[in-house]
Amino acid sequence: MTTQNRVTPTDVDKALLGTATYRSLGEQKLSPAEERFEKGRRTIGLFLAPLLTVVFLVLPIDIPPNQQVLGAVLLGVIALWISEAVPIPIGGLLGVAVAVFLGVAPVDDVLGPFGSSTIFTFIGAFILAQAMLKHGVARRFAYRILALPRAGPSTTGVTIAFGAITCLLSAFVSNTATVAMLLPTAIGIIAVIAKLLQERGDVEPDFDPRRLRVGAAIMLMLAYGASVGGLLTPVGSPPNLIGRGLIEEATGERISFAQWMVMAIPICLLMFVLLAFILLRLNRPEIKRIDGVAEYVAGEREKLGKLSRAEKNTLIAFGITVTLWILPGIFAVVTGTDSSVYEFVSGRLDEGVVAVFGASLLFLLPTDWQSREFTLRWSDAAKIDWGTIILFGTGIIFGSLIADTGLAETIGTSINDALGLSSVIPITIFAVILAIIVSETTSNTASAAVVVPIIIPVAIAAGVNPFVPALAATFAASFGFMLPVSTPQNAIVYGSGVVRITTMIRSGITFDIAGAILIVIFLPMMISLLGLGG
Repeated sequence: MTTQNRVTPTDVDKALLGTATYRSLGEQKLSPAEERFEKGRRTIGLFLAPLLTVVFLVLPIDIPPNQQVLGAVLLGVIALWISEAVPIPIGGLLGVAVAVFLGVAPVDDVLGPFGSSTIFTFIGAFILAQAMLKHGVARRFAYRILALPRAGPSTTGVTIAFGAITCLLSAFVSNTATVAMLLPTAIGIIAVIAKLLQERGDVEPDFDPRRLRVGAAIMLMLAYGASVGGLLTPVGSPPNLIGRGLIEEATGERISFAQWMVMAIPICLLMFVLLAFILLRLNRPEIKRIDGVAEYVAGEREKLGKLSRAEKNTLIAFGITVTLWILPGIFAVVTGTDSSVYEFVSGRLDEGVVAVFGASLLFLLPTDWQSREFTLRWSDAAKIDWGTIILFGTGIIFGSLIADTGLAETIGTSINDALGLSSVIPITIFAVILAIIVSETTSNTASAAVVVPIIIPVAIAAGVNPFVPALAATFAASFGFMLPVSTPQNAIVYGSGVVRITTMIRSGITFDIAGAILIVIFLPMMISLLGLGG
């Protein structure tokens, strides 16, 4: 082979550490068929987005003008997000600007939600993840998981084991925090598998490690596993606390920690089994067996040697952050969520503030005091995925606008009036579908805050106890799987660059349907067994 024709092998670590999540067609390696599809998808989006907006604006709908304008803008933004006609963060920013231009709400009201605690969680968590990737801590964690006796030699075993760890953690730590802390390990695992494939000649020398099917399976298991695990306890996810509080206020019936877990366990177990089965079917790993993984991992762990100063500092900052994230959950279990101790702790240990505090420690813990070198430099922090932060920020803005303008309530009551719902089962089905649809375009927290207050009066007006429909809506609010803006964990995983938007939509719609069916079938059954909602 001549020098001119020699292909430079891919630097796997560099490729996976890069931040080019929202890449143009010229920045990607695509087959001719893929390139035709991507060009067509993006071209259609450029024309479809303004067309949907204009058509919805001129429709003769009897709703307040600001709701109609917001609906029109949101339809256009969703078209841009799905088609990637422009980089996804730009689609969100464009929609925010148009919403202000068209008078949906005053500019300060529109932009205010961008200061949400979730945004600071993203910033802090991404900086912590950058340190773990840069200094090799993520690789150490990955090797430990790959060294597990039964999980390591099999891509299926690794994916399931990683998903199980995610589920259990997210039951007590917030879903966002769980995904943020495990993301570097997931990238480390993908890097190890990619290097094995590269060394064995199973891929082209200049392959893109961000386009491995096994990588998509592991990343989606991380995001979706956290959503499922978050349902296991009342403190696992903000929608759980929101829904539980609204249900208690409306019905006077309290759901204890133990009762919640008994209700959630069968749904979560079945959903996890479906996650593992369907994800590995839709994203079939390039190899089933990782032959020689034990020897390879042992050799690589030996090369890593002892922990460096930078690794120790990263672990200190990470450990402090995780401890502060977990503390409110511990107090919730020990003292209950109504106690003054829990309110004191949770009020001060806000998730976003803890994240940026932990990230700041990386710039205070020295690696070489004489040279005044610290664990991270600002140039490292500047490389985090600011695009995903902007994307989710615009998602929060639209979620807030949907609630504040009353658009969500209008949609809910209009559908209910059209369908004439009058008994518990159809109202529960309606609650689940509405919660999932709303959670696809806003955060799961916003979905619970918007949908549960709609469902309770709908049920009461129909002469139905709102307990079952409202709780079903609460559970369903966590089942937004299709888009990066649906949940913070989706956004974080999408920000890795390993999961395409089309892959997330294809997998997500499957789990939206599966989750809805499981909630509708099993939740009323478990509520009845526990004697609740009577």
